[in-house]
Amino acid sequence: MITSGEPRNLGRPAPEARLRFGTELHELGGGPRRRLLMVDDEPAFELSFYCGTCPFLFRRLETAGEKLSLESVQERLTGALDDPDDGGVIEAFGALLPEGEYLPLLLSVEPRLIIPGGEGDYFSGEQVTSWGINQFWGLPEYPHTPYYRTFETAVDADAHLYEFVVPMVPPTLNDRERVEEYVALMEQGTVPTAVAISTLDVCQPAISFGDDPSVHWGLTHFLLDGHHKLEAAAAAGRPVRLLSLLALGESLAGAEDSARLPALRARPRSARISSPSATR
Repeated sequence: MITSGEPRNLGRPAPEARLRFGTELHELGGGPRRRLLMVDDEPAFELSFYCGTCPFLFRRLETAGEKLSLESVQERLTGALDDPDDGGVIEAFGALLPEGEYLPLLLSVEPRLIIPGGEGDYFSGEQVTSWGINQFWGLPEYPHTPYYRTFETAVDADAHLYEFVVPMVPPTLNDRERVEEYVALMEQGTVPTAVAISTLDVCQPAISFGDDPSVHWGLTHFLLDGHHKLEAAAAAGRPVRLLSLLALGESLAGAEDSARLPALRARPRSARISSPSATR
């Protein structure tokens, strides 16, 4: 299930928005400027570098610790939205965001909880296959947070779409009773709705250190609302609806790439198969 609205202007001037994007010098010797997702003027996540050839990235920072749930729409989000505009949810969450153009996507996701370095970890799996390990640290990239994998599919023979849902705070900080309440609701057939601000970063290795130098389309949904719902869905093996507000002006992708997302997201799920001709 995927429903896409038309791109629309949302948000407040950056000084008034609780969430915004920004940059700052990298902490190691004043290197390239870090691309950041900020919450209440504190850096929450480091994102992929602007160059487009560095590895795709989301990395939780020490100052990340705020959720952005809204009590005014909680009742509407208990069940499944069938339309992105249903119940004024877009407008409510749009008031938290910086001014910009956003593409609403209403998705069905079946989340799988991933622990960095563990089974299914993108950063120590598919990313190493394309970029190799981080040459400075001698290790794979590390996101500093558990996260959810929800979908992947081929873009074309040389590119693959990987989708992630990233909680603002780790599941260990969720309220256990609320998680169990959602598990019980889902087992009775309820499909609740979560809300996220999203980015699409298209990254390709400039030099291949791995076995598969393909283009990675990283679609990342940063949870605004739904932390307990996503954990419950992963535990119960159930779907949730996800209202994604894709930040078009803050993504490392062209307009034509973002316009392809609804069709790509409607394709069957498929894993990336490395090219047999690729070499280390």
